[in-house]
Amino acid sequence: MAASASASESAREGWEEDEWELCNDDGFVYKRRKRRKREEEDSTTTNCGGDVVDQEAELRRRRRTQRKDTLKKLKDQYKREFVQWEHLSNTLREMEERTQNHHQQQRQLQASSSSSVISQPEHMPESSSRRLVDDLLLQAETQEAIIQDLLHLCDAVEVMCKAEEEQWKQSFFDLPVWGSPRSLLASLSNQDYCNNNDDDDVQIT
Repeated sequence: MAASASASESAREGWEEDEWELCNDDGFVYKRRKRRKREEEDSTTTNCGGDVVDQEAELRRRRRTQRKDTLKKLKDQYKREFVQWEHLSNTLREMEERTQNHHQQQRQLQASSSSSVISQPEHMPESSSRRLVDDLLLQAETQEAIIQDLLHLCDAVEVMCKAEEEQWKQSFFDLPVWGSPRSLLASLSNQDYCNNNDDDDVQIT
C-alpha cells in the first residue's frame, strides 16, 4: 500500500511539473503555468462562451420564426373567416331583397285578384283564371327559392361553426402538456425566455 501511494504521489508531482515552469524576474523566482496550457484554457473558455452566445442567438431566432409563423396563421385564419362572413352577409342581403320583391308581388296579386272578382263576380274569363294560377305558381316558386336559400345559409353557418370548434380543439391538443416531460420543460423555458425578450416582437402587416 505504501509503495502504491508513493508511486501515485510521484506521478501527480510529475504531472504538476509538466504544467508549471520556473520564472526568474530580476532575482525573484516564481512558478507559473506554461504558456501553451494557458492558451488552451483561454481558448476553451472562449469557445464555451461563444457556444453559449450561439445557442442564445439560435433560440431567439427560433422563437422569432415561431412567432412569425403563428401570426401568419392567425392572419390567414381571420382572412378566411372574414371572406366567409362577407359571403353570408351578401347572401342575407339578397334574400332580404327577394323577400321584399315577393311581398310586393303578393300584394299586387291580391289587389288584382280582388279587383277581378269585384268587377266580374259571376263570369270570370279563362285568361284571367289562368293568369291568377300563374301568379300563384310564381308565388310558390319564389317561396321555395327563399326556403332553399335559408337552408344553404344554415348549412354554411354550421360548417363554419364546426371548423371553428375543431380549431379550438386542436389548439388544446397542441399544448405542450400532452407531450413528454422534457418537451414540456423546453417549452416552458422558451416561454420564459420569450417573456424576457419582449423587445423582439414581430409585427406582420
